[in-house]
Amino acid sequence: MEQNNYQGALQQPTGSGFNAKSTASDVIKGIDLTGKIAIVTGGNAGIGLETTKVLAAAGATVIVPARDIEKATKNLVGIANVEIAAMDLMSPESIDAFADSFLASNRPLHVLINNAGIMWVPLRRDERGVESQLATNYLAQFQLTARLWPALKKADGARVINVSSHGHHFAPFNFEDPNFLHREYETLLGYGQSKTAVNLFSMELDNRASVSNVRVYSVHPGSIGGTELGREAPLELFQKMGFVDADGNLLPEVAAALKTIPQGAATTVWCATSPLLNNIGGVYCEDADIAPLASDASNPQGVSPYSVDEASAKKLWVLTEEMTGLQFTL
Repeated sequence: MEQNNYQGALQQPTGSGFNAKSTASDVIKGIDLTGKIAIVTGGNAGIGLETTKVLAAAGATVIVPARDIEKATKNLVGIANVEIAAMDLMSPESIDAFADSFLASNRPLHVLINNAGIMWVPLRRDERGVESQLATNYLAQFQLTARLWPALKKADGARVINVSSHGHHFAPFNFEDPNFLHREYETLLGYGQSKTAVNLFSMELDNRASVSNVRVYSVHPGSIGGTELGREAPLELFQKMGFVDADGNLLPEVAAALKTIPQGAATTVWCATSPLLNNIGGVYCEDADIAPLASDASNPQGVSPYSVDEASAKKLWVLTEEMTGLQFTL
């Protein structure tokens, strides 16, 4: 019988030998990606850039879709095996255009890394009226993966890595009001539900896609210093969360717990390449291993049970097809 991760059934660490201090270069050692094709959204900054560098150095051709081509070109200069293409995750038409262009190249897609995301933003909506964190962090992942499905299937052994976050513990998915039309907007609730959606989608997609030899993972990179994720966050928010002091200085204990960018990219790269995952998917991973199921809400290490719930995953799939107007038939 085919295994699935409903209710967190497979959330057991593999004993990978890696940990929170491991880097992307550590986890890919000895793996040759020559001839493989990868797409990394947000692959020109932060952990996405590190992911691009490491995959390309291992021999993969890496395509980086970017909203700002000029910035991407500057950030990726000197890296071999990289292609840059235009795409804006807040624009469904732009996602379709990028996918159409890639499919027209008739190439297989061995690794799709849905890395790009936003956090700590004020209330914004896309042209469909969808709250921006839900649109960017989740609906864009669903649409891009669905549109690239023929190329993933063609690879005969593809992996999809959806970057999630420990922040999924901030909120379950709100099926009654996902777009904050009837409740007060709180940016961390919006972020939390978008990442819960990523976990539910990854689990459900893996269950449907494994028969086509495509496996899917959701990833918590860790808390990382030096990325652009907090660029719009007001100082008061960081103070409220206990990250900084009254003057805006990062607290020493917070700084000590942060990962470097190479450490932050490790779990993504591990999920994209590790032979330990050849026969398992649909799991939530952190610190370059499968995470445990969080059993205690007061100490929520690992993955929350509500984000690996079978009924919620199936319900979200139906809702997402309605919200995107896209039938993702595998």
